[in-house]
Amino acid sequence: MSTSDRIARQHGISLIELIMFIVIVSVALAGILLVMNTVTKSSADPLIHKQALAIAESLLEEVELMPFTFCDPDDGSAASAVSAADCGTVAPVVGAEGLGTENDLSRNHPNFPYDNVSDYSNFGMAAGSILDISGANTGLTGYTLLPIAIVKKGTALGLLSDDDALLITVTVVGPDNVPVVVEGLRTRYSPNSVP
Repeated sequence: MSTSDRIARQHGISLIELIMFIVIVSVALAGILLVMNTVTKSSADPLIHKQALAIAESLLEEVELMPFTFCDPDDGSAASAVSAADCGTVAPVVGAEGLGTENDLSRNHPNFPYDNVSDYSNFGMAAGSILDISGANTGLTGYTLLPIAIVKKGTALGLLSDDDALLITVTVVGPDNVPVVVEGLRTRYSPNSVP
């Protein structure tokens, strides 16, 4: 039997080929497992981010839906006042009765003081105490509302006075410590605007 006959009858793979196959498959499998591990580990992040965004948007909407008047809404002149001088019993300061002037009581206090946009300035909630507007605990643990920032922006928008528009910034931090920030503008509208 010649050498060419032995080579022609040889079937299968050599040990070197088998080792190379194992190495290549191992590297590919390790790469796939690494990607799957990363995807699995971060798959909860979108849920946390969406929940923080929902909290921030609902609080921004709550603030934006409040009256934005020259006087405190409890003031008898609030509906007709066209300047701070028209207010009756409540002396206004900035933009309404003053940014953050009534937020000394908690949201679940029976005399809930948050009745105007500017009352929410510097309003925040600690982790685990996210309350709805009625003061009920939402059960969302690990989320923190940083103090709401309200800044006068009327002249930046081309309005006559800085007091005629407020930029509201709501920041919520989730359990992943990533802040979610939403902003909105609230302008004063008729009949409580300067003609």
